[in-house]
Amino acid sequence: MRRAVAWATGVTLTLAGLITLGSRDLAHFDAALVAYTFATLFAAFGITYRYAVWLQRPPTRMYWRRGWQALFTPRFAARNLVVLARRAVVEVAGNRFIFRRGALRGAAHWAIMWGCFLAGAITFPLVWGWIHFETVPGSPTTYRTFVFGFAAGEFPIDSAVAFVVFHGLVWASFLVIGGVMLAFRRRMTDHGAASMQRFGEDILPLVMLLAISVTGLMLTVSYTWLHGYAYPFLAVLHAATVILTLLFLPFGKFFHIFQRPAQLGVGFYKDIGERGEQASCARCARPFASAAMIRDLTTVERELGFRYELGSPKAGAHYQQICPQCRRALFGLAQTAAWGRERTEADHG
Repeated sequence: MRRAVAWATGVTLTLAGLITLGSRDLAHFDAALVAYTFATLFAAFGITYRYAVWLQRPPTRMYWRRGWQALFTPRFAARNLVVLARRAVVEVAGNRFIFRRGALRGAAHWAIMWGCFLAGAITFPLVWGWIHFETVPGSPTTYRTFVFGFAAGEFPIDSAVAFVVFHGLVWASFLVIGGVMLAFRRRMTDHGAASMQRFGEDILPLVMLLAISVTGLMLTVSYTWLHGYAYPFLAVLHAATVILTLLFLPFGKFFHIFQRPAQLGVGFYKDIGERGEQASCARCARPFASAAMIRDLTTVERELGFRYELGSPKAGAHYQQICPQCRRALFGLAQTAAWGRERTEADHG
């Protein structure tokens, strides 16, 4: 736990330092957004702490270590980098692993993911003061973009670029709302999903995302068409939904956002296992799995306090060295032997 606290503290202090540096000693930091900033710092601490604790678990630690070792295996390093880029695009960015479970589910997940990613890419740099806009001296109709205090480009206020940039959160809200509606539709029509869903894990996260998106759109409607009507109240309401969601990040279902990329390392671990030595069943001598995976699985079980050593030399030294087919056969033989003993005891009784 101390190591997790140390990591969390280090990441939080680093982020605070980057906020100070990127906003030029808070010169471009908007004090009205200080609540958002503290919420992000809390989220950074909580996410890092939970991630560090997660990595300390024997199964996760083993997969994490082996994943990095597999990725940077000298013989396959170049190939692995190409595969990593392809999987990052297809599996993570394209959500193929979700689309395999259903088109509706994939579309909902994809829309929510990219809506949240777009919103975060816009909101966090603005809140932290890393990006700000100023009018160009002598040209009040032209905006200049500053990134970390350095000029990064200019565009007219009435240009298409300005319209797209300044309404970026609107486009993100549309994506999130569409994805949330698809997710709710699936939960209302798919009886299997409905029977297994839990409010805190399945419904509450969608409600929070919907609340952020709707209140954000209401702000846009207020200052665009209603001359600022109810804007102060809507601003407070929107801030509350965003801050509560940021505080919820380390504890609820949203945490899987940070866990999912680790699956890429698991893929490389499996690839290396398929190309390497295969474990042969101690009973039937047929190969059935990666030898490295069997050794690692045995190690993890022992670290967790599970002992599945087998006393019979014919069966093998450990239960993990038995293939699934032989495990079923041994189970049947054990049941038959137990049944036979009961019959014998009953006959002699």
